[in-house]
Amino acid sequence: MTNLTEYKEEENYAIITLNNGKVNAISHEVIDNLNLCLDKAESNKKVVILTGKSGVFSGGYDLKSMTSSPESALNLVTKGSKLSLRMLSFPLPIIIACNGHAIAKGAFLLLSADYRLGTDGDFKIGLNEVMIGMTMHNAGIEIAKARLTPVSLNRSVNNSEIYTPKDAISAGFLDKIVPQEHLLPTAIKIAEMFTQLNPKAHAATKLKVRQTSLEKIEKAIQQDIKEGLTPPSK
Repeated sequence: MTNLTEYKEEENYAIITLNNGKVNAISHEVIDNLNLCLDKAESNKKVVILTGKSGVFSGGYDLKSMTSSPESALNLVTKGSKLSLRMLSFPLPIIIACNGHAIAKGAFLLLSADYRLGTDGDFKIGLNEVMIGMTMHNAGIEIAKARLTPVSLNRSVNNSEIYTPKDAISAGFLDKIVPQEHLLPTAIKIAEMFTQLNPKAHAATKLKVRQTSLEKIEKAIQQDIKEGLTPPSK
């Protein structure tokens, strides 16, 4: 792991912090690091708290990789979709402490976690792919279908509607918002609450609840690889 992600382990939980530039861009290296962090948390049986920096959780995929070629964009999106698939089936609870803006893949990470805690403020949360010239990829549609309300699905995926943190709760991106200074302490309290769950029962039940969605996402990833995708407009 590099300084693109930070991993800190406590008795009952592990905090993974994204630390990649101004907007916490999701690059190949960031995804690789996140997978290594998840490996460690899973091995040590730790509830995961995933967070960013003050004001921004993540602005989405690394723009350089996304605009260099359709093949480059597809490789990164495929990798990101597989990360979401892993998070949705992760045997331990994953909490996201969303520090502010969460756009595109940043918002998809919210849709891939078990509990999504946001912070009150003038922040933007949503899927802007269509706005920037991308036809939404199949795996993204399936992830959104699994977590967003039916009305918000169309508004988010088709219309690129961007939400305030408060409105992101009713849409399905967040579960709760708190003041910025309470964000991490509240996430830690939730993580400690989740340690009361029976881990085997949690893992097995999660897979049962999400089985249909997981199968659809896995199939959609293969469909994206076969079809390719439209990179964002430069």
